[in-house]
Amino acid sequence: MTELPTRATFDTAARAFLALAERIPPPAYDGPGLGEWDLRSLVGHTSRSLVTVATYLPTRAETVAVTSPAAYFAAVSRIASVDDDGAIARRGVDAGRALGADPVAALQASYAAATAALDDLAGADPVVETIAGGMRVSDYLPTRTFELTVHCLDIARATGLDFAPPHDALVEALDVAAEKALELGMGIDVLLTLTGRQPLPPNCSVVP
Repeated sequence: MTELPTRATFDTAARAFLALAERIPPPAYDGPGLGEWDLRSLVGHTSRSLVTVATYLPTRAETVAVTSPAAYFAAVSRIASVDDDGAIARRGVDAGRALGADPVAALQASYAAATAALDDLAGADPVVETIAGGMRVSDYLPTRTFELTVHCLDIARATGLDFAPPHDALVEALDVAAEKALELGMGIDVLLTLTGRQPLPPNCSVVP
């Protein structure tokens, strides 16, 4: 059976997330996470990278509306820009609550569901419905790897736990970030920063 080219990296990032979650002290879930989220909400938001794989992959879209991971994040940014009622933030809070009394068990169940959905594809690469529109699964998975990698770093910073992303997940996350920076017209600034020529401009970010 042929495997989707981006599945292995997603799986590596997902397993790194589970391993990190297993080390979170239970009292830390009530502590600060990221922005307005407590840690439970941050972990819940991160878990949606597993949940959406399980829920999106059985769907089918008629056409490809989003052609790359960077285009996905551009579309999500547009959605976030008109999110006047805080729906995106609330989804994180709701996802945190859904983790229940045993967050690790809930995350393991979500990972199992995502793995089953990928197995059901048997290596096929259909066009599925996402929040941003129709996408190939092979293009959607790197968006999940990006989210898992970035938010694992957020969780580690919030808890003080040591964490280093798996190399292949970090490479893919950096690729997505660089592509998004180019789409946003930030490519020159990023290149000059990475070569030590200038700091990044204030509030520079490739995500909403």
